[in-house]
Amino acid sequence: MIDVDQLRVRFGDNEVVKGVSFQVPAGDSFGIVGESGSGKSTVLRALSGLNNAWTGHIAINGEAVGPRRDRAFFRKVQMVFQDPYGSLHPRQTIDRILSEPLLVHGIGEIERRIERALAEVALPAAVRFRYPHQLSGGQRQRVAIARALIAEPEVLLLDEPTSALDVSVQAEILNLLADLREQRKLTYILVSHNLAVVAHLCPRVGVMIGGQMVEQLSADDLRGGHTRHPHTAELRSLSVGLEEVP
Repeated sequence: MIDVDQLRVRFGDNEVVKGVSFQVPAGDSFGIVGESGSGKSTVLRALSGLNNAWTGHIAINGEAVGPRRDRAFFRKVQMVFQDPYGSLHPRQTIDRILSEPLLVHGIGEIERRIERALAEVALPAAVRFRYPHQLSGGQRQRVAIARALIAEPEVLLLDEPTSALDVSVQAEILNLLADLREQRKLTYILVSHNLAVVAHLCPRVGVMIGGQMVEQLSADDLRGGHTRHPHTAELRSLSVGLEEVP
């Protein structure tokens, strides 16, 4: 479903992503981990079409995409951001926030789709006519997930989707994402600095440092400490409880 080959991103003279390559099969989930500044979120922004200053090869479902994307791409590929409050318009009701993608893509049955979207992310119908500031952080992130899914994409790009949430709420959101992926046969890329989060949701993981993906390994090998690159071992040693997320 996703094929990235020799992706490079520059900001002026500074190359922040240096020849990153990976593949994600349809219906699978791939995690990218690394410290702040490693380039992991920049990879996601290039994939999503939010950053067009890249070179290399990106293909989605066998179709190569360029720096500029058409409307069909944005129906197929959606993104969930780190801060649910910052990514939701503060002066729009949840009803309006969920209606907008349907209107943009010319998708009908708006009433039914909004009701279904809220039910899928386990939000009560009463949430529909509230504003983002009237919801908890976990509820706002559920709305952001519902908005990403309402146009029925095939790929979901997840940029630290739980880092702004309490630990107990993190587990709820991760389990929700796992259930939705299975139900809808979605393909995920999850970016996080938290190895426990990535290992919970992704069977395969890529490790980044200094703009390079220095290792790709299975989540089982990560848990078991079967790493090849010293940076992966260092990240693992700094992480506490890879099995803590229920």
